[in-house]
Amino acid sequence: MKRLTAKLNGLTVLKWLIYLFFFVFLLVPLFSILLVSFTGQPVNIFGSFTSQKIFDSTIKKLSNISVEAYTSIFSEGNSYFAALMNSLKLGTGVAVLVTVIVLPIAYAFARTKMPFKSFFAALCTIPLIMPTFISSHAFVLMFGKTGWVTQLYHSFGGEGVLFDVQSMLGIVLVQVFFFFPYALWPMVAAFKICDVTLEEASQNLGAKSWYTFLRVTLPLAVPGIVSSMLLIFTVSFSDFGTPIILAPKELNLIVVESYREIAGFFNWAGSAVLTVIMLLVAAFFFWLQRLVIKGREYGTISGKPTKQKLNDHKGTIAGLTIYTFLVMLVPILALGSIFLSSIATTWGHHALPDGYTMSHYKTIFSTSGKNIWNSMVLAAGTLVLSVVISTFVSYFVVRRGSGGLDFVSSIPLIVPGIALGIALIQTFNTAPIHLTGTALLLIIAYTIRRMPYMIRSTMSSMMAIRKDIEEAAVSLGASSLIAAITVIGPLMLPGIAAGAILVFVTVIKETSISILLAPTEWAPMSLAVFQNLLRGEYYTACAMAILIIVIVIILQALAKKITKDQLY
Repeated sequence: MKRLTAKLNGLTVLKWLIYLFFFVFLLVPLFSILLVSFTGQPVNIFGSFTSQKIFDSTIKKLSNISVEAYTSIFSEGNSYFAALMNSLKLGTGVAVLVTVIVLPIAYAFARTKMPFKSFFAALCTIPLIMPTFISSHAFVLMFGKTGWVTQLYHSFGGEGVLFDVQSMLGIVLVQVFFFFPYALWPMVAAFKICDVTLEEASQNLGAKSWYTFLRVTLPLAVPGIVSSMLLIFTVSFSDFGTPIILAPKELNLIVVESYREIAGFFNWAGSAVLTVIMLLVAAFFFWLQRLVIKGREYGTISGKPTKQKLNDHKGTIAGLTIYTFLVMLVPILALGSIFLSSIATTWGHHALPDGYTMSHYKTIFSTSGKNIWNSMVLAAGTLVLSVVISTFVSYFVVRRGSGGLDFVSSIPLIVPGIALGIALIQTFNTAPIHLTGTALLLIIAYTIRRMPYMIRSTMSSMMAIRKDIEEAAVSLGASSLIAAITVIGPLMLPGIAAGAILVFVTVIKETSISILLAPTEWAPMSLAVFQNLLRGEYYTACAMAILIIVIVIILQALAKKITKDQLY
């Protein structure tokens, strides 16, 4: 008994409560949606343990398990198969294009004396602060039939449009110009860690700069480049905001199809099958990315530190500077288009609005104040839950070597938002745990979706804290739990603050979870913008979008300031 009591200390109980949270709200929903894909009917797992009637019904459904839903996908003319192929083509195309476009920029940042690097780095945040469905609407404002770029094109004698923005090409372009920062910084890091002595040796042997880049520098950066490409594929494949705005009816994409099946037709079987396929594809490419990072190491070991010699060739620097600015100009113009639309009286007949007004901002504060309040409350609730769970997950992983928690907490990285939403709806749609349509389930979904980012932030802070500090507190009589809270906790504040604001920012922008799970009385700002776009209330939608972007910018600046103040 004493041995059992000794094991059941505060930290142990807390650890198992965290395991229970992941089991109830992540593992069971994913397993439940897997069962539905085989039975074709909703399965109430929790109800099966509390009601004999539900248990008998579940057994009956499980007795009719079939793989017909999966085999039928490969039948001729199946829309699901077309959606899968189109999504794979989209992800592959975006990944390749982003890699090709970003490669010169990453090299410029890492290996040249390109001016205005800080300015360009700041511009790179613009694509990250704009939700993709807002970016998609910005492209409509620019390249649509009445877009201002189209108007300029007509003024120079052009006819029609430059390209059909509501097409596969339009989706690809939006994702390329708004996902490239995800690949940029890993590729910059890949170029920076390359061993410069190998490049110097190549040049000393008479190789030209371009030959050294192609045969030495580029191969050394291959692991980082391939890893970035796989990451972009996963982000593109899982993106919901862009296709839901720009995909025409005849273009089937898996995220849109799964949303339509559950939201439009209440087809549990179809949505479950598509959800499982999304999970499998995302998991495979996530595993492939990890394999590339782990399995291909191109670094060299040297006891002598080397200083990188940055490329200062004037022609190269001028060309890379202009190229970098042109790539980053597209998100700037998109943001400017959203802002102009938010203050326009009417816009569509000329390149610029016909007039300007601030009435749209007055409208959103008078009619959508509830949405703004909802976003703040939901983000705050998510923040509290994320901070508590993520901090202790980091502690157990780093200090106690809990590989199980590390694995479970990483699962959300491979779960697309639309897939998680469908899984949660299916699991908590009936008694005994009926949470669908409540703010609580929305907060839990936000927490699970964004927690990995918080965990990575707190884990890096945890690794920097010496273990003997905690041991000193324990030796003075404090329990392990008290030592973790009162000693380790305050030292982790920089990582907690940075991760917390990151969670807050991403929750404010979250779209797919909000669209599926948010009840009317708890609709956040992102959902209000999306609904306004669908209703054709474009000006108020843009005003609300600008408000979201301003909040995100302020919070990111605050995170940067807090982190610097704490660390330096």
